Amino acid sequence: MTETRYAVIGAGWISQIAFLPAVHQTGNSRVTALVTGNPERARELADFHGIPDVISYDELDGYLASGHADAVYIATPNSSHADFAIRAARAGCHALVEKPLAITVDECDAMITAHAEAGTYLMTAYRLHHDPGTIDMLDRIRGGEIGEPRLFSSVFGFQIDAGNHRLKGGHWGGPLQDLGVYCLNAARHVFQSEPVEVTAMFGHGDNDPRFAETHETVAVTLRFPGDRLAQFMASFGTDARDMMQVLGTKGTLTADPGYKFEHELHLTRHADEEVLEQVRTAENDDFGAMIAYFSDCIQTGTPPQNDGAEGRADVVIMRAIEEAAQTGQPQRIDLPPRPGHPDATTLRRVPRTDRRLVF
Repeated sequence: MTETRYAVIGAGWISQIAFLPAVHQTGNSRVTALVTGNPERARELADFHGIPDVISYDELDGYLASGHADAVYIATPNSSHADFAIRAARAGCHALVEKPLAITVDECDAMITAHAEAGTYLMTAYRLHHDPGTIDMLDRIRGGEIGEPRLFSSVFGFQIDAGNHRLKGGHWGGPLQDLGVYCLNAARHVFQSEPVEVTAMFGHGDNDPRFAETHETVAVTLRFPGDRLAQFMASFGTDARDMMQVLGTKGTLTADPGYKFEHELHLTRHADEEVLEQVRTAENDDFGAMIAYFSDCIQTGTPPQNDGAEGRADVVIMRAIEEAAQTGQPQRIDLPPRPGHPDATTLRRVPRTDRRLVF
Protein backbone atom coordinates (compact mmCIF):
# COMPACT_ATOMS: atom_id res chain seq x y z
CA MET A 1 0.00 0.00 0.00
CA THR A 2 1.17 3.51 -0.77
CA GLU A 3 2.19 5.50 2.29
CA THR A 4 1.78 9.24 2.69
CA ARG A 5 4.95 10.72 4.19
CA TYR A 6 4.53 13.30 6.97
CA ALA A 7 6.85 15.86 8.46
CA VAL A 8 5.59 16.50 12.00
CA ILE A 9 6.05 20.15 12.95
CA GLY A 10 6.18 20.44 16.72
CA ALA A 11 7.38 17.62 18.98
CA GLY A 12 5.32 18.57 22.03
CA TRP A 13 2.84 16.61 24.11
CA ILE A 14 0.12 16.04 21.50
CA SER A 15 2.60 14.80 18.91
CA GLN A 16 4.26 12.51 21.42
CA ILE A 17 1.23 11.05 23.15
CA ALA A 18 -1.20 10.90 20.23
CA PHE A 19 0.00 11.55 16.67
CA LEU A 20 3.27 9.63 16.52
CA PRO A 21 1.95 6.42 18.16
CA ALA A 22 -1.12 6.50 15.90
CA VAL A 23 0.81 6.69 12.62
CA HIS A 24 2.09 3.15 13.13
CA GLN A 25 -1.50 1.85 13.14
CA THR A 26 -2.79 3.48 9.96
CA GLY A 27 -1.30 1.23 7.30
CA ASN A 28 -1.11 4.11 4.83
CA SER A 29 1.09 6.71 6.54
CA ARG A 30 4.55 7.20 8.00
CA VAL A 31 6.62 10.01 9.49
CA THR A 32 9.85 10.96 7.75
CA ALA A 33 10.85 13.96 9.88
CA LEU A 34 10.38 15.69 13.21
CA VAL A 35 10.60 19.46 12.94
CA THR A 36 11.44 21.02 16.30
CA GLY A 37 13.18 23.83 18.09
CA ASN A 38 15.35 21.31 19.93
CA PRO A 39 16.62 18.72 17.45
CA GLU A 40 19.13 17.20 19.87
CA ARG A 41 16.48 16.40 22.44
CA ALA A 42 14.02 15.13 19.82
CA ARG A 43 16.50 12.59 18.47
CA GLU A 44 15.52 10.07 21.17
CA LEU A 45 11.87 10.44 20.23
CA ALA A 46 12.65 10.04 16.53
CA ASP A 47 14.73 6.92 17.14
CA PHE A 48 11.94 5.40 19.22
CA HIS A 49 9.49 5.81 16.33
CA GLY A 50 11.93 4.99 13.53
CA ILE A 51 11.84 8.51 12.10
CA PRO A 52 14.90 9.10 9.92
CA ASP A 53 15.21 12.90 10.06
CA VAL A 54 15.16 15.49 12.82
CA ILE A 55 15.40 19.08 11.63
CA SER A 56 15.05 22.59 13.00
CA TYR A 57 12.35 25.07 12.04
CA ASP A 58 14.92 26.99 10.00
CA GLU A 59 15.62 23.87 7.92
CA LEU A 60 11.97 23.18 7.14
CA ASP A 61 11.70 24.93 3.77
CA GLY A 62 14.72 23.15 2.36
CA TYR A 63 13.52 19.79 3.66
CA LEU A 64 10.06 20.13 2.13
CA ALA A 65 11.53 21.35 -1.16
CA SER A 66 13.70 18.22 -1.28
CA GLY A 67 10.61 16.04 -1.78
CA HIS A 68 11.07 13.87 1.33
CA ALA A 69 7.55 14.59 2.63
CA ASP A 70 4.10 14.67 1.05
CA ALA A 71 2.36 16.44 3.92
CA VAL A 72 2.94 18.17 7.22
CA TYR A 73 1.15 17.83 10.55
CA ILE A 74 1.24 21.15 12.41
CA ALA A 75 1.06 20.88 16.20
CA THR A 76 2.68 24.13 17.29
CA PRO A 77 1.15 27.04 19.23
CA ASN A 78 -1.85 28.60 17.46
CA SER A 79 0.04 31.75 16.47
CA SER A 80 2.37 29.83 14.14
CA HIS A 81 -0.18 27.65 12.32
CA ALA A 82 -0.60 29.99 9.36
CA ASP A 83 3.11 30.46 8.77
CA PHE A 84 3.88 26.77 8.66
CA ALA A 85 0.81 25.87 6.58
CA ILE A 86 1.62 28.50 3.97
CA ARG A 87 5.25 27.40 3.82
CA ALA A 88 4.06 23.83 3.24
CA ALA A 89 1.82 24.95 0.38
CA ARG A 90 4.69 26.81 -1.27
CA ALA A 91 6.67 23.57 -1.21
CA GLY A 92 3.78 21.62 -2.74
CA CYS A 93 2.95 19.79 0.50
CA HIS A 94 -0.47 19.10 1.98
CA ALA A 95 -1.15 20.32 5.54
CA LEU A 96 -3.03 18.81 8.47
CA VAL A 97 -3.35 21.60 11.06
CA GLU A 98 -4.39 21.34 14.69
CA LYS A 99 -7.38 23.38 15.74
CA PRO A 100 -8.02 26.22 15.88
CA LEU A 101 -6.87 26.53 12.29
CA ALA A 102 -5.33 29.98 12.88
CA ILE A 103 -5.69 32.98 15.17
CA THR A 104 -7.54 35.29 12.76
CA VAL A 105 -9.98 34.94 9.89
CA ASP A 106 -7.48 36.68 7.61
CA GLU A 107 -4.86 34.06 8.42
CA CYS A 108 -7.37 31.31 7.66
CA ASP A 109 -8.11 32.93 4.31
CA ALA A 110 -4.40 33.18 3.49
CA MET A 111 -3.90 29.49 4.30
CA ILE A 112 -6.89 28.44 2.21
CA THR A 113 -5.73 30.57 -0.73
CA ALA A 114 -2.15 29.29 -0.55
CA HIS A 115 -3.23 25.66 -0.71
CA ALA A 116 -5.82 26.29 -3.41
CA GLU A 117 -3.17 27.95 -5.57
CA ALA A 118 -0.70 25.12 -4.91
CA GLY A 119 -3.27 22.40 -5.65
CA THR A 120 -2.66 20.86 -2.22
CA TYR A 121 -5.10 19.96 0.56
CA LEU A 122 -5.52 21.86 3.81
CA MET A 123 -7.34 19.88 6.50
CA THR A 124 -8.28 20.94 10.02
CA ALA A 125 -7.50 18.25 12.59
CA TYR A 126 -11.01 17.48 13.80
CA ARG A 127 -10.28 13.90 14.83
CA LEU A 128 -13.85 13.31 16.07
CA HIS A 129 -15.09 13.59 12.46
CA HIS A 130 -13.52 10.16 12.00
CA ASP A 131 -14.58 8.60 15.33
CA PRO A 132 -17.15 5.74 15.34
CA GLY A 133 -18.91 6.95 18.50
CA THR A 134 -19.33 10.50 17.23
CA ILE A 135 -20.59 9.31 13.84
CA ASP A 136 -23.02 6.93 15.56
CA MET A 137 -24.41 9.77 17.64
CA LEU A 138 -24.83 12.03 14.60
CA ASP A 139 -26.44 9.21 12.60
CA ARG A 140 -28.95 8.57 15.39
CA ILE A 141 -29.91 12.25 15.46
CA ARG A 142 -30.22 12.46 11.68
CA GLY A 143 -32.27 9.26 11.69
CA GLY A 144 -34.88 10.83 13.96
CA GLU A 145 -34.14 8.70 17.02
CA ILE A 146 -34.80 11.64 19.37
CA GLY A 147 -37.15 13.54 17.08
CA GLU A 148 -36.07 17.02 16.03
CA PRO A 149 -32.93 18.19 17.88
CA ARG A 150 -33.75 21.41 19.72
CA LEU A 151 -31.18 21.96 22.48
CA PHE A 152 -27.46 21.21 22.69
CA SER A 153 -25.50 21.57 25.93
CA SER A 154 -21.92 20.72 26.79
CA VAL A 155 -19.16 21.19 29.35
CA PHE A 156 -15.44 20.62 28.89
CA GLY A 157 -12.90 21.49 31.54
CA PHE A 158 -9.76 20.54 33.44
CA GLN A 159 -7.05 22.06 35.63
CA ILE A 160 -4.27 23.40 33.42
CA ASP A 161 -0.65 23.53 34.58
CA ALA A 162 0.98 26.92 35.02
CA GLY A 163 3.30 27.84 32.16
CA ASN A 164 1.41 25.88 29.50
CA HIS A 165 1.57 27.64 26.11
CA ARG A 166 -2.23 27.47 25.95
CA LEU A 167 -2.27 30.18 28.62
CA LYS A 168 -0.31 32.65 26.47
CA GLY A 169 -2.29 35.55 25.05
CA GLY A 170 0.20 35.99 22.22
CA HIS A 171 -0.59 32.48 20.99
CA TRP A 172 -4.36 33.16 21.19
CA GLY A 173 -4.55 30.66 24.01
CA GLY A 174 -7.51 30.04 26.28
CA PRO A 175 -10.23 27.53 27.12
CA LEU A 176 -12.41 28.68 24.20
CA GLN A 177 -9.74 27.94 21.62
CA ASP A 178 -8.48 24.73 23.23
CA LEU A 179 -11.66 23.14 24.61
CA GLY A 180 -14.65 25.19 23.53
CA VAL A 181 -13.82 24.54 19.88
CA TYR A 182 -14.84 20.89 20.42
CA CYS A 183 -18.23 21.90 21.81
CA LEU A 184 -18.76 24.50 19.08
CA ASN A 185 -17.86 22.12 16.27
CA ALA A 186 -20.10 19.40 17.69
CA ALA A 187 -23.09 21.75 17.92
CA ARG A 188 -22.68 22.85 14.31
CA HIS A 189 -22.82 19.27 13.08
CA VAL A 190 -25.59 18.17 15.44
CA PHE A 191 -27.81 20.89 13.94
CA GLN A 192 -26.25 20.58 10.46
CA SER A 193 -26.20 24.35 10.15
CA GLU A 194 -24.30 27.46 11.18
CA PRO A 195 -25.24 29.65 14.14
CA VAL A 196 -26.76 33.05 13.41
CA GLU A 197 -26.22 34.80 16.77
CA VAL A 198 -24.06 34.43 19.87
CA THR A 199 -23.93 35.76 23.42
CA ALA A 200 -21.09 34.95 25.80
CA MET A 201 -19.43 35.66 29.13
CA PHE A 202 -15.89 35.18 30.44
CA GLY A 203 -14.89 33.99 33.90
CA HIS A 204 -11.61 35.73 34.61
CA GLY A 205 -9.98 33.52 37.25
CA ASP A 206 -9.34 36.42 39.63
CA ASN A 207 -6.27 36.07 41.85
CA ASP A 208 -5.06 32.98 39.99
CA PRO A 209 -1.68 33.78 38.41
CA ARG A 210 -2.24 31.18 35.68
CA PHE A 211 -4.81 33.45 34.04
CA ALA A 212 -2.80 36.63 33.72
CA GLU A 213 -3.03 36.55 29.90
CA THR A 214 -6.24 34.66 29.22
CA HIS A 215 -9.53 33.72 30.85
CA GLU A 216 -10.25 30.78 33.11
CA THR A 217 -13.74 30.04 31.77
CA VAL A 218 -16.06 30.90 28.91
CA ALA A 219 -19.84 30.41 28.78
CA VAL A 220 -21.54 30.61 25.38
CA THR A 221 -25.07 30.56 23.97
CA LEU A 222 -25.54 30.13 20.22
CA ARG A 223 -28.77 30.57 18.29
CA PHE A 224 -29.19 28.35 15.23
CA PRO A 225 -31.80 28.58 12.45
CA GLY A 226 -35.23 27.43 13.58
CA ASP A 227 -34.68 28.93 17.06
CA ARG A 228 -32.56 25.98 18.14
CA LEU A 229 -30.08 26.75 20.91
CA ALA A 230 -26.65 25.48 21.89
CA GLN A 231 -24.93 26.27 25.19
CA PHE A 232 -21.49 25.26 26.35
CA MET A 233 -18.96 26.10 29.04
CA ALA A 234 -15.22 25.49 28.76
CA SER A 235 -12.73 26.00 31.56
CA PHE A 236 -9.06 25.64 32.49
CA GLY A 237 -9.89 25.79 36.22
CA THR A 238 -12.32 22.96 36.98
CA ASP A 239 -12.42 19.26 37.66
CA ALA A 240 -11.72 17.21 34.53
CA ARG A 241 -15.02 16.73 32.72
CA ASP A 242 -16.24 16.42 29.13
CA MET A 243 -19.78 15.69 28.04
CA MET A 244 -22.42 16.77 25.54
CA GLN A 245 -26.17 16.32 25.50
CA VAL A 246 -28.74 16.78 22.75
CA LEU A 247 -32.42 17.16 23.62
CA GLY A 248 -34.89 16.42 20.88
CA THR A 249 -38.65 16.53 20.69
CA LYS A 250 -38.88 12.79 21.40
CA GLY A 251 -35.77 11.93 23.38
CA THR A 252 -32.29 12.80 24.60
CA LEU A 253 -28.80 11.59 23.72
CA THR A 254 -25.95 12.09 26.18
CA ALA A 255 -22.29 11.43 25.38
CA ASP A 256 -20.26 11.19 28.59
CA PRO A 257 -17.32 11.25 28.05
CA GLY A 258 -17.72 12.95 24.72
CA TYR A 259 -14.46 14.49 23.49
CA LYS A 260 -11.22 13.12 24.91
CA PHE A 261 -9.15 10.79 22.75
CA GLU A 262 -8.04 8.76 25.78
CA HIS A 263 -11.58 7.40 26.30
CA GLU A 264 -14.27 5.95 24.07
CA LEU A 265 -17.56 7.80 23.79
CA HIS A 266 -20.26 6.50 26.15
CA LEU A 267 -23.74 7.15 24.75
CA THR A 268 -27.03 7.06 26.69
CA ARG A 269 -30.48 7.47 25.14
CA HIS A 270 -33.33 8.74 27.31
CA ALA A 271 -37.03 9.38 26.66
CA ASP A 272 -39.46 10.71 29.26
CA GLU A 273 -36.71 10.37 31.91
CA GLU A 274 -36.34 6.64 31.21
CA VAL A 275 -33.02 5.14 30.11
CA LEU A 276 -33.73 3.28 26.87
CA GLU A 277 -30.21 2.35 25.77
CA GLN A 278 -26.58 2.62 26.82
CA VAL A 279 -23.80 2.13 24.29
CA ARG A 280 -20.05 2.06 24.81
CA THR A 281 -18.27 2.64 21.54
CA ALA A 282 -15.74 0.05 20.40
CA GLU A 283 -12.15 1.09 21.02
CA ASN A 284 -10.69 3.20 18.23
CA ASP A 285 -7.65 5.42 17.77
CA ASP A 286 -9.13 8.74 16.71
CA PHE A 287 -5.76 10.20 15.76
CA GLY A 288 -4.99 7.16 13.65
CA ALA A 289 -8.42 7.44 12.04
CA MET A 290 -7.82 11.11 11.23
CA ILE A 291 -4.38 10.45 9.75
CA ALA A 292 -5.63 7.48 7.71
CA TYR A 293 -8.50 9.59 6.34
CA PHE A 294 -6.23 12.46 5.29
CA SER A 295 -3.77 10.07 3.69
CA ASP A 296 -6.64 8.45 1.79
CA CYS A 297 -7.70 11.89 0.55
CA ILE A 298 -4.17 12.67 -0.64
CA GLN A 299 -3.71 9.31 -2.34
CA THR A 300 -7.10 9.31 -4.09
CA GLY A 301 -7.25 13.02 -4.94
CA THR A 302 -10.39 13.49 -2.83
CA PRO A 303 -10.74 16.83 -0.99
CA PRO A 304 -11.18 16.34 2.77
CA GLN A 305 -14.55 17.13 4.29
CA ASN A 306 -13.03 18.96 7.27
CA ASP A 307 -11.08 21.31 5.06
CA GLY A 308 -9.75 24.81 5.66
CA ALA A 309 -13.22 26.33 5.33
CA GLU A 310 -14.43 24.09 8.15
CA GLY A 311 -11.68 25.36 10.42
CA ARG A 312 -12.29 28.93 9.28
CA ALA A 313 -15.96 28.72 10.28
CA ASP A 314 -15.05 27.93 13.88
CA VAL A 315 -12.53 30.80 13.95
CA VAL A 316 -15.22 33.21 12.67
CA ILE A 317 -17.56 32.07 15.43
CA MET A 318 -14.92 32.10 18.18
CA ARG A 319 -13.96 35.66 17.30
CA ALA A 320 -17.66 36.59 17.51
CA ILE A 321 -17.85 34.84 20.89
CA GLU A 322 -14.95 36.95 22.14
CA GLU A 323 -16.58 40.14 20.89
CA ALA A 324 -19.86 39.20 22.57
CA ALA A 325 -18.12 38.50 25.89
CA GLN A 326 -16.05 41.68 25.77
CA THR A 327 -18.90 44.01 24.81
CA GLY A 328 -21.81 42.32 26.54
CA GLN A 329 -23.74 42.57 23.27
CA PRO A 330 -25.08 39.73 21.07
CA GLN A 331 -23.14 39.27 17.86
CA ARG A 332 -24.61 38.28 14.52
CA ILE A 333 -22.90 35.53 12.52
CA ASP A 334 -23.21 35.08 8.77
CA LEU A 335 -21.60 31.94 7.37
CA PRO A 336 -22.44 29.87 4.29
CA PRO A 337 -23.78 26.35 4.93
CA ARG A 338 -21.26 23.57 4.89
CA PRO A 339 -21.43 21.24 1.86
CA GLY A 340 -21.22 18.17 4.09
CA HIS A 341 -21.04 16.86 7.64
CA PRO A 342 -19.20 13.96 9.30
CA ASP A 343 -20.73 10.63 8.29
CA ALA A 344 -19.76 7.14 7.14
CA THR A 345 -17.54 8.59 4.41
CA THR A 346 -15.25 10.25 6.98
CA LEU A 347 -15.29 7.33 9.42
CA ARG A 348 -12.13 5.25 9.82
CA ARG A 349 -11.45 2.38 12.22
CA VAL A 350 -7.88 2.11 13.48
CA PRO A 351 -6.65 -0.07 16.37
CA ARG A 352 -5.04 1.57 19.35
CA THR A 353 -1.44 1.22 20.40
CA ASP A 354 0.53 1.91 23.57
CA ARG A 355 3.62 2.80 21.57
CA ARG A 356 4.63 6.13 23.08
CA LEU A 357 7.60 7.94 24.50
CA VAL A 358 7.08 11.17 26.42
CA PHE A 359 9.81 13.47 27.69
